[in-house]
Amino acid sequence: MSEGTDASTMRQVLGHFPSGVTIVTGTTPEGPAGFTCQSFSSLSLDPPLVLILPGRSSSSWPKIEATGRFVVNVLSAEQEELSTTFAVSGGDKFAGVEWTTSGLGSPILGGATAWIDCTLHAVHDGGDHHIVVGAVHDLGAPGSPPLVFHRGGYARTSPAAAE
Repeated sequence: MSEGTDASTMRQVLGHFPSGVTIVTGTTPEGPAGFTCQSFSSLSLDPPLVLILPGRSSSSWPKIEATGRFVVNVLSAEQEELSTTFAVSGGDKFAGVEWTTSGLGSPILGGATAWIDCTLHAVHDGGDHHIVVGAVHDLGAPGSPPLVFHRGGYARTSPAAAE
């Protein structure tokens, strides 16, 4: 970090930018795998690409990366508990979780507000994270209000009033 910038201050200041909450899932030889990831963004419409930024310390990402495909599940406001479950390492995160299989074979979580089915396009170094580019093959949006993370906690939104 540059002089005068520390990790604690950076986290506190950047926490003022609200983000959606996602769970990235894949199907590995050992079964389904997934992790909570709030670092997600659209990258390109032509070609259709998205970004996720899994932490280097993630134990789930290397398993999913090895398959070359994943789904980004955008969580609905009702899925705070699911976000917390998938944020913890170990255990059977999929126990009692409703899901279907995407066209590429990865889990689409029941109740998600949107999902994006991807193949791995590229992985770049990003300090303590990986910068992962996914090529979008299919997507859908059932449309429930999203779960949002802001200033260290979960928040909910409501649609803006039509003008």
